[in-house]
Amino acid sequence: MRNFSLCLVGLLCAGAFAEENKDAPARTIAITAERFVFTPSKIRMKQGEVVEFILTSEDTEHGFLVPGTSIHAIIPPRGKGELRVKFVANRKGEFFFECSRACGAGHNLMRGSIVVR
Repeated sequence: MRNFSLCLVGLLCAGAFAEENKDAPARTIAITAERFVFTPSKIRMKQGEVVEFILTSEDTEHGFLVPGTSIHAIIPPRGKGELRVKFVANRKGEFFFECSRACGAGHNLMRGSIVVR
């Protein structure tokens, strides 16, 4: 009976873990921000895929905005950490991202895209 109880507890815990991680990222993608570019600036994903972006800066603070989504955050300056953002590719299409923090004369050129196929 003890083995059955342990097995049942194990199955219940495994089910809870699977439920908690249903939106766990399938992969992570490192993105570097530097005046006036994101590297990489084009990201390809499959519809339904969950990705975690790990954003770092090589210089000053930069913004990371994906219009039409809830993603709008600040990337800390070099040496001050990283920003982690989860992106769920719910639908096909092209999503643009941009720096939302004025970072100099070429700020308006600091853009990229996420292509969901």
